[in-house]
Amino acid sequence: MERLRFFSVFIIGFVIYFYFDAAFFSFLQKQVTVLTQSKAVGHIFAYAITLVPLVITIAILNKGYRNLTEKLGLSKSVSVGMIFAFLSTLPMLIAYAMKFSLNRELSIDTIIINTISSAFFEEIIYRSFLFGMLYRFTRLGFLPSVFLGSLLFGIAHLYQSTETSELIGIFSLTFLGSVIFAWIYVEWDFNLWTAIFLHCLMNLYWLIFDVDTNALGGTYANIFRFSTIFLAIFGTVIYKRKNRVPFEIIKNTWWLRKNTGNK
Repeated sequence: MERLRFFSVFIIGFVIYFYFDAAFFSFLQKQVTVLTQSKAVGHIFAYAITLVPLVITIAILNKGYRNLTEKLGLSKSVSVGMIFAFLSTLPMLIAYAMKFSLNRELSIDTIIINTISSAFFEEIIYRSFLFGMLYRFTRLGFLPSVFLGSLLFGIAHLYQSTETSELIGIFSLTFLGSVIFAWIYVEWDFNLWTAIFLHCLMNLYWLIFDVDTNALGGTYANIFRFSTIFLAIFGTVIYKRKNRVPFEIIKNTWWLRKNTGNK
């Protein structure tokens, strides 16, 4: 009965969020943008308000608002997340600076919207809620827990093109990226800041160096994007082995887990 309640609340909460977001996000963004003369403020405000149903759902699932930041993965070290992300994204920063010119048409609003705001709120939605609530508080293992969020994350980026081949590439890259971000989130002891800053910096370098108009990119760009992902994974493995920290995602946690509860 408790499991049925959890999944019912989870599904209903997300459906309410989905329709609330569809109905009010654009309206709120436009109204606040006009009022403040800032697209960034409008974007952040719209995200913050439309995220309320998810926050309420998390509170219901965990029987109260106590330790809400911990449930969201935001109570862990910000500096750890920042350092991890900066070191991991050095291949992109160096390679793109050497190859591409700076995008001089960028505005502060665009940078904030496509890096800080998007990374922060998307990680809460796709990693903290859609993945984290399932993996941390049910018996579902990593693969079934990560599938829904990654599927929706991939679909959410399909607006960037209308070409079939590009759409397949964009979906595949963003789906895979979502899985990797979820793995990083878990292995860094559910510190969402690792995923937030990694997401933010990868978007930032892609944007400020005018790499491409969508998430697919060319061969050169992807070589160093995948180098960054490899470095993030390799660095996580080395850190955990050096400090003798057990891995969370192992054979016994791929599909179903024996233990559930507050992780």
